[in-house]
Amino acid sequence: MISERVQQGALQMGIALPPEAAERFALYHALLVEGNARMNLTTVLEPEEAVDRHFLDSLAPVALGLLPQGARAVDVGTGAGFPGIPLLIARPDLRLTLVDSLNKRLEFLRDVLNRLGLSAEIVHMRAEDFSHQAAHREQYDVAMARALASLSPLMEYLLPCVRREGVAICWKGPGVEEEAAAARRALFLLGGKAREPLPYAIPHRDDWKHNLFLVDKVRPTPKTYPRKAGTPTRNPL
Repeated sequence: MISERVQQGALQMGIALPPEAAERFALYHALLVEGNARMNLTTVLEPEEAVDRHFLDSLAPVALGLLPQGARAVDVGTGAGFPGIPLLIARPDLRLTLVDSLNKRLEFLRDVLNRLGLSAEIVHMRAEDFSHQAAHREQYDVAMARALASLSPLMEYLLPCVRREGVAICWKGPGVEEEAAAARRALFLLGGKAREPLPYAIPHRDDWKHNLFLVDKVRPTPKTYPRKAGTPTRNPL
């Protein structure tokens, strides 16, 4: 059921999955169900809903052709692995880093990657601290986050990671225009230039109004950003 729905849904989105991907998605779902009994990973585990909301939704950048071959990508605040692990299943060429502040979630993701036969760098760190590390500051072609924060703090988490001419990708709903207006100052200060939101469709979910919000990195981010932990959400730029 999982493998068939994800395979068919991906095809409807214009995505040709690798031969082993559908089985990997099915195993990933089984591991989410198993892991959720021990920790809070997700409230969405019903198979059809999980495929559409977790897996196909995460694949939107592939459907829209936004990920260059072999791109170095970081998923900030990855949680249960979305969008990073579904993207890696669909695009094993990606050089992926998964970042989260909760170590037990990352231990779960280590086991998932091992069981799926995939590899990614895993970093236990707060988003505000991550991009102050020389190994990660302005080093990524793509920085992304899904269901993490509103756009202003999100830009402070993501843009310092992105190299010049790279891009930040955020998953957003129908309120994206209002969020974008509120984040204009943050974009300017952090060296980003927003594109128009990109709407996309999930098969069988006509009522979902989902968008990708893309921000191109056009200038270096000042070294003062991101500010100390907690500040971007308490006092958005």
